[in-house]
Amino acid sequence: MSAPTRTRAVGPAALRSVLGTFCTGVTVITALGPDGPLGFSCQSFASLSLDPPLILISPSRNSTTWPKIREIGHFCVNILAEEHEQLSGQMARSGTDKFADVEWDTTPLGAPRLSGTLAWLDCAVTAEYDGGDHTIVVAEVHDLAASPHANPLLYYRSKYAALDQNGERA
Repeated sequence: MSAPTRTRAVGPAALRSVLGTFCTGVTVITALGPDGPLGFSCQSFASLSLDPPLILISPSRNSTTWPKIREIGHFCVNILAEEHEQLSGQMARSGTDKFADVEWDTTPLGAPRLSGTLAWLDCAVTAEYDGGDHTIVVAEVHDLAASPHANPLLYYRSKYAALDQNGERA
């Protein structure tokens, strides 16, 4: 089978616009460093394998937080609930105290587990790959839990979205 012929260039704006039609959940990746908790908002999260239990995240190459978390070697994926829109924004900002007024405890591996999240996964880094302007990180899941009574925080067409009480788009 031959590769398809590319008829036009795909620019970043067009790609962002089209991929924005794919609804994603929102996560915050956290770890505990020597100077305290670290974290960043991350939409690029996916299940990778059930056996072994693997997930992937894709932090931006411009992230100043990811290199610190990589050095620690393990992290928590906090899957945000619909009421965490403000928290998502807080964790996306650089140069601020991202954990100001944020309640958390620690996972079995020692990463910050944010209070009230939809779910959390305690993970250890197993591999990294070049992903263009992002890094593709594969991690093994060591522990996890979910809340059965919460709805997810969603991101769709460059803004937050929610579900109604029946799990339908609000």
